[in-house]
Amino acid sequence: MATIADHGRRTIDWPRLLSVHALLFVGATALFLPTIASLGVGPWSTEAGVHGPLVLATGIWLIVRRSAEIRAAAQPGSLGIAVAAMAVAVIGYTFGRAFDFISVEVASMLLAYGAVAYSFLGAAVLRLMWFPIVYLAFMIPIPGSVLDTATQPLKAIVSQSVTSVLGSFGYPVARVGVTIYVAQYQLLVEDACAGLNSLISLTAIGLFYVYVMRNTNWRYSVLLLILVLPIAILANCIRVAALVLLTYYFGDAVAQGFLHKFAGMVTFTSALLFIFLIDALLSPVRTWLEKAR
Repeated sequence: MATIADHGRRTIDWPRLLSVHALLFVGATALFLPTIASLGVGPWSTEAGVHGPLVLATGIWLIVRRSAEIRAAAQPGSLGIAVAAMAVAVIGYTFGRAFDFISVEVASMLLAYGAVAYSFLGAAVLRLMWFPIVYLAFMIPIPGSVLDTATQPLKAIVSQSVTSVLGSFGYPVARVGVTIYVAQYQLLVEDACAGLNSLISLTAIGLFYVYVMRNTNWRYSVLLLILVLPIAILANCIRVAALVLLTYYFGDAVAQGFLHKFAGMVTFTSALLFIFLIDALLSPVRTWLEKAR
C-alpha cells in the first residue's frame, strides 16, 4: 500500500506490488480477460462497438499519464464503502456473465475496478480522474432495446433527408417510414445507417480529443461536442445517399456487399476528420472565448 500512496515522482515498484497484492491482481485479471474476450467476439466486432478497443487503450493512457498526480493525492478510502461497492459489482458481474448481459457485465467490471481504486487511493483520486472514469464508460455496450428506441427518430431524419435531396435531382426515389424505394429496389435504413452508432463513437473520440487538446477552455469544448450530433447525422445522410445511388446504378448485391461496410468506415473516418477541420476553422472563436473568460 505504501508504494501506491507514496508521494513524489518515484516509479511504482511493480515486482513488489505484485508480490504484496498477488491475489488482488489475480482477481482483477479473472474479471478482465473473460469480459474482454466476450467483447472482442461480440460488440467490438460490430460497427456499434468499433470504438471500444480504442476507448480502453486511450482511457488507460489517460490514467497512466497522470500517475504522479495520483500518487501525490492518494489516501485510502473507507473499507466499508469499498466492500459494499465490490459486493454490488460481483453480484452484477455474476448475473451479467451467467445470463449473457454483456452491458451489465462490463459495467460491473468497471465498478469493481473503481471499488479497488477507491479502497487504495481514496475519493480525492477518483475526483481527479473523473474524466477517464466517464470516458471508460463508453466501453459499456448499449442494450439492443435501447438502441432500437433511440435510433428510430434518427432513421426517420436520415431517410427523409436522403429522399428529399435525391428526389430534387430527379432520381425515382420514395420513402415509406424508414424504407427507401429507388427504381425497382427497396432499402431499409438500418440502425448502422441511422447515425447513432457513429454518434456514440464520434462522441467518445471527440471527448478524448477535446479533453487532451482543448481542456483549458470548457466553453469551446462544449461547443465542439454539440457539433458532433449534426456532423454524425450529415455523414450518415451522405452514406445512405451513396448506398442508394450504388443500388440504383449497380444493383442491390453491389451496394449490400463489401461496399456497404466500406462506406461505413469511410463515413466514420470522414466525420472524424470533419471534426478536426471544424476545430481548425473555429480557432478565432476559441481565441475569443479564451479572452472572454
